[in-house]
Amino acid sequence: MVTDASIQAGAHINAVGAFRPEMAELPPELICRSQVVVDHVESALEEAGDLLQPMEAGMIQQAHFDTELGDIVTGKVPGRKAPEQITVFKSVGVAIQDLCAATRVLENAREQGLGTPLSHL
Repeated sequence: MVTDASIQAGAHINAVGAFRPEMAELPPELICRSQVVVDHVESALEEAGDLLQPMEAGMIQQAHFDTELGDIVTGKVPGRKAPEQITVFKSVGVAIQDLCAATRVLENAREQGLGTPLSHL
């Protein structure tokens, strides 16, 4: 497990491994001192133990992770407010985002002539 002390200023962490309320891959102290972005707030409130556990302990409020990835992608919210800020992207998995990412990967592969086309089953 990552320790709070092991993360330096300016780091970014993608946390995608813990997807149930009883699971956590990051220490609560790290969550408290980071700007946290989620894939989907409602899903995070149901599944993200990395966020739910510090909330239940009274260490953070929901407002600590009310920025969604889409808010940053569309420019609604800056991704990082200062160079030394620690940022965490906490994902519990949103199928439409996975589909969009896979579509873009496929488009890039086709543009670059990569991969092997398969016939439809």
